[in-house]
Amino acid sequence: MTITVTTWSLEQTSPEDLRPAQRPPESAGVRIVRAEIPSPELSRFLYTAVGSDISWHDRLPWSREQWREVVERPAAETWVAYERGTPAGYVELDPQDDGVVEIVYFGLLPDFRGRRIGGHLLSFGTARAWDLAERWPDREPTKRVWLHTCSLDGPHALDNYRRRGFRLFDTKVETQPSP
Repeated sequence: MTITVTTWSLEQTSPEDLRPAQRPPESAGVRIVRAEIPSPELSRFLYTAVGSDISWHDRLPWSREQWREVVERPAAETWVAYERGTPAGYVELDPQDDGVVEIVYFGLLPDFRGRRIGGHLLSFGTARAWDLAERWPDREPTKRVWLHTCSLDGPHALDNYRRRGFRLFDTKVETQPSP
């Protein structure tokens, strides 16, 4: 059986494009921390925990070595959101050539969706994409931040990206096997 999937690619071309979401109240106990020690196990956990109910499956067959290659790329970063000490979601940044940074993965664990963490995490992660060169002096300054989302992702994903100032630059519609 096949399904039709729409994939939207979005971008920002200036740090001024970012329209940050309101931060959760201090009482919510939300904090965002960079995972500074590359860990294939942590990345796999976050990927499966966030994507288990929204058809993320492309990385599931990966070996530990494949995960290691991703997390140990120069200037690659994973930022993890915690609510009162519990992992709530993450954003994975992939620095590319010519000052381009891709937000490769972004999302919340199912129990943390709808609690006003996603907009804040996306705002924070996008800001970290824009200031990536400050933490990695060998990198040229960021000129473009981009990402893609699809119709299999959470129902609020596309709206969240647009509210944060991302603009659509490409749309593809494809048929693929049902997840």
